[in-house]
Amino acid sequence: MAFVVTDNCIMCKYTDCVAVCPADAFHEGPNFLAINPDDCIDCDLCVSECPADAIYQEDQLPQDKQDFTALNAELCEVWPKITEVKPAPNDADSWNGTPDKLKFLELD
Repeated sequence: MAFVVTDNCIMCKYTDCVAVCPADAFHEGPNFLAINPDDCIDCDLCVSECPADAIYQEDQLPQDKQDFTALNAELCEVWPKITEVKPAPNDADSWNGTPDKLKFLELD
């Protein structure tokens, strides 16, 4: 079982979760983070660190976020690992909680 980053991370991309991940399972894209399901050790440390509440355990994903399991796995194949905290985008707080952000996902 792995943890999954969902749409509220898009445009926020807080990296607090990266600091606590003992498995270095996070990958970074232009405006989103993804968790590699092969690297995730199911430790649950990242969930409480996410200011956007965007991380769920795979088996507890809300029905409308099920597609993010495959999306995280796909993006980890092409995006580099991130192992250090970086500043969030300047407008991250204004995006936090905005619904339906998948249309803003930048793939490269």
